[in-house]
Amino acid sequence: MADDSMLKFVARGQQYPAKREAELRAEDFREIADRYAVPDAEAQAGRCSQCGVPYCSVHCPLHNHIPDWLRLTAEGRLREAYELSNATSTMPEICGRICPQDRLCEGNCVIEFSGHGAVTIGSVEKFITDKAWDEGWVEPVRVGPARGQSVGVIGAGPAGLSAAEYLREMGYDVHIYDRHDRAGGLLTYGIPGFKLEKHVVMRRVERLAEAGIVFHSSFEVGRDATMEQLRARHDTVLIATGVYKARGIKAPGVGASGVVEALDYLTASNRKSFGDTVPTFDDGSLNADGKHVVVIGGGDTAMDCVRTAIRQGAASVKCLYRRDRANMPGSQREVANAEEEGVEFVWLSGPEAFDGGDRVTGVRASKMRLGAPDASGRRAPEVDPGGAFQLPADLVIKALGFEAEDLPKMFGAEGLGVTRWGTLRTDGKSMMTSLEGVFAAGDIVRGASLVVWAIRDGRDVAAHMHAWMRAKAKVAA
Repeated sequence: MADDSMLKFVARGQQYPAKREAELRAEDFREIADRYAVPDAEAQAGRCSQCGVPYCSVHCPLHNHIPDWLRLTAEGRLREAYELSNATSTMPEICGRICPQDRLCEGNCVIEFSGHGAVTIGSVEKFITDKAWDEGWVEPVRVGPARGQSVGVIGAGPAGLSAAEYLREMGYDVHIYDRHDRAGGLLTYGIPGFKLEKHVVMRRVERLAEAGIVFHSSFEVGRDATMEQLRARHDTVLIATGVYKARGIKAPGVGASGVVEALDYLTASNRKSFGDTVPTFDDGSLNADGKHVVVIGGGDTAMDCVRTAIRQGAASVKCLYRRDRANMPGSQREVANAEEEGVEFVWLSGPEAFDGGDRVTGVRASKMRLGAPDASGRRAPEVDPGGAFQLPADLVIKALGFEAEDLPKMFGAEGLGVTRWGTLRTDGKSMMTSLEGVFAAGDIVRGASLVVWAIRDGRDVAAHMHAWMRAKAKVAA
């Protein structure tokens, strides 16, 4: 049996170091919830100062009523707390698990400002919603009276799922088209199971299916139907594909076997967790077991990769990032977790070449230094002469972020307007694209961003689509 200090640590919603996770059996984790979760959640919620200016809510993209549901939790009114949390978010337990709270609500908690540590808002949100599922408080989607109009949603990620739920509540027939075999997008295949358990995503998807939302899986727009065919099939269409094109590295040897894309690596790991047959994992191509791993990048995806590699039993894991710790885009909490688990960060370092010929054996890199600010205001990294070094590597994972795919070409919709970054161009007020009746939301509009922003965009675009369809119905009448 795991000792009490370990159990309490996990009960607070933290990810315990992978090297000791094996010591905690599944039944131990269930005992954690029974023994500690309720009093800990109520105690944490009771720390909220109920300040006059709720900075936590202001800095939440969904503007959740955080102080109010914390107060209800502290009073033991857990069902009411859940209902209030659920009122502004379609996926509160998912946000509670994966939002970078240290950069959003918790990072702006007045208790944190006073130096006493923020209220663990994310853990409380996760707890009260999981409790709601366990107790049967999560109700079916309340489908409104049928309107006789249908909506096609392209993409079953957080933006698409969020919009679909709101539109179904309004009484529209909703069809979701996704190229993967399971719904959820990056929630399902891009985020590791130790951060977001897959049954948590699937129960949300199942709830939507039970409400009559139709999922068309393994469906590629441009292959199985053109954009024009979908527009003819539905009264309006939402594009919520996210951004999946990996940013590349221009360096000698980048095409060698063993140099892989982050999303391919994470998808393989997540598919294995579903019990799928994954040849590229089974043959070792996308499996870090026993290997010296180098991950290139400093964002949240890079952190997911290094922590996954640790859990797969890598011989060593190093993260190569061209800026310093203070200037990395990923969550500092995730960095701390990774360091605790045994990841070595090689700051101010950039890859120059990949050794080994057909099969990678190492990464040649240069030390970097921060120069003048670039267009974004961040100090631009530049090569520090004389700082070359080499890292042994059997597996190199490129995690430099994602860009938009060429949707006009993929969808056979040349009239679909894009920005110079390849994201879809939309009207700032209506969220409609250059095609009449075609809307867009989430990362495909704003670029690679946070899940909570995608959920917010889904909520907003549903309201705009509803207004547009009501106007269309009046004209038709």
